[in-house]
Amino acid sequence: MAYKVIVDAGHGGADLGATYQGRQEKDDNLRLALAVGEILSQNGVDVEYTRTTDVYQTPFEKAQLANASGADFFISFHRNSSPVPNQYSGTEVLVYDKSGQKLDMAENINGALGELGFRDLGVEARPGLVVLRRTKMPALLIETGFLNTDADNKQFDTQFQEIAQAIASGILGTLDEEHLNQEPEDHNIYYRVQTGSFRDRSNADRMLYELLDRGFPAFLLHQDGLYKVQVGAFRVLENAVKMEQSLRRAGYSTFLDAAPPSY
Repeated sequence: MAYKVIVDAGHGGADLGATYQGRQEKDDNLRLALAVGEILSQNGVDVEYTRTTDVYQTPFEKAQLANASGADFFISFHRNSSPVPNQYSGTEVLVYDKSGQKLDMAENINGALGELGFRDLGVEARPGLVVLRRTKMPALLIETGFLNTDADNKQFDTQFQEIAQAIASGILGTLDEEHLNQEPEDHNIYYRVQTGSFRDRSNADRMLYELLDRGFPAFLLHQDGLYKVQVGAFRVLENAVKMEQSLRRAGYSTFLDAAPPSY
């Protein structure tokens, strides 16, 4: 099934969003929205943007554009801010309510960003936001770090492409899960739950031993120069999803990985 996603760069035009030392949120939002949208397009997703230039649209106009498009998901890009510079740090995803596909996608995105080193501030229900309340499809608003926190800005700039890839992977992983739920199970595929991906073997080992101590059937996979900590190898997707839920309740950021068995 081909999916259509509306990619929204928050603010724009005279609406600068948050500002800090000459930095404007609207610019970061647009840059990241375009980068993530490009990755999604390269992976077969039909992407439509609310804006690709520095223009202003009201939140109601954004919701109307999304609803008229017939899209399957609405993803809005923002950056957070706090009353005092360098007061807070981390990423979070806002949703209308914490249920369904939007919650799965939000958790997958936060998990992927957490693997890059961002503090995971979790998923928050914000039913009062127009772009979450007025859109007819599952909608998410991603707060990619705090604009007035120097450490978050440094990470946003130095790991920009990795951040775009992480967010896109969280979206694509959720779409894959939905597709797998609709298709007959392929018994040449194993479903595994990944809890971490590290360049440093010692960091991966620490997570591995912690999982094993807590009774999870974890193992280490060295792939593409990374040490990936994964749990289980399930032929039935439903069982992998149950394991993922258990790991999330235990406080781990996760996403599902599907791959042929290794012999």
